[in-house]
Amino acid sequence: MKRWILPAGVIEASGLVLEEANVPEPGRGEVRIKVEAASINYRDQLILTNWYGRTEGRNLIPLSDVAGTVDAIGEGADAWAVGDRVTNTGVRGWEDGVPVDDLGLGLGALDLDGVLAEYIVLPADHLARAPQNLDAAEASTLPIAGGTAWNAMFADHPIGKGGSMLTLGTGGVALFAVQLCVAVGADAHVVVRRSDHVEKLRDMGVVDVVNSVNTPDWAAEVARSTGGVRKVVDTLGMGILPQAMEAVGKTGEIASVGLFELDTKPLSRSLLAKQINLRGVAGASRRMHHNMVEFIENRDLHPIIHQRYEFGDVPAAYLAQAASGIFGKIVIEMPS
Repeated sequence: MKRWILPAGVIEASGLVLEEANVPEPGRGEVRIKVEAASINYRDQLILTNWYGRTEGRNLIPLSDVAGTVDAIGEGADAWAVGDRVTNTGVRGWEDGVPVDDLGLGLGALDLDGVLAEYIVLPADHLARAPQNLDAAEASTLPIAGGTAWNAMFADHPIGKGGSMLTLGTGGVALFAVQLCVAVGADAHVVVRRSDHVEKLRDMGVVDVVNSVNTPDWAAEVARSTGGVRKVVDTLGMGILPQAMEAVGKTGEIASVGLFELDTKPLSRSLLAKQINLRGVAGASRRMHHNMVEFIENRDLHPIIHQRYEFGDVPAAYLAQAASGIFGKIVIEMPS
């Protein structure tokens, strides 16, 4: 089979290497998957550039999110059958409720190889059923981006009909949050920097789009027009918290999922005055993932894909994911 390797010391997409390797055999409690698609997350860029998630001197198979078909089953993995369409879950070992003590960094980081190969072997309890209404490329976006958005939207202070949510940008998590928000009958508000994204978001059902270039004080504008949203899905990081606290309403929640580092500012008195709930969000439990799959099937939701790349064009896919102006997910597809 073929697989992509991120060699030790390489920090640019052009240094990724496509190599031949033996097809892996599943051991006890493991399942082999014939990979059909894999998606790229922002965390994969951080691993590539050695911002985090690298073990010194180790080559690594990159990427964490996969969709494919069960190809072989090891002893004791009877929950799955050959031919099952599956994805991985974003976090192994977190079944439900309070997160496990160590969520880890997931597949394709540190000493845990990822999914960018024609065949992979994973523990049986690291898999989930793929939604019947999605193709493999769409399904491959669920483990991290979909699961994180689901957690942010519904795990605490859930958004329902008549509620309101604000998110930032048009990356995978943000657009998943928009889709989930609209699907439950809540008002979605989005802050962007590009005017060419405005109509696309309105077509998705977004109530209000604020261009932060034209309206630098976007948080005040959102607060004025809404009276304060019930939830902010912060896809940028801690540096945006002062604006998020201004935009959110009393007793609302800020679900912070972002890894971007921005210029930090002192936290405002809004945190106390509004009794705001601030929650860090990383991935989803198995129960959340199961609920997300059922929701996607029942509402016939389809993740937004910015562009699909062939397996041989992985370096170009990385560059596309890192570029400005992305609208949705970058996905790598295997030849049929």
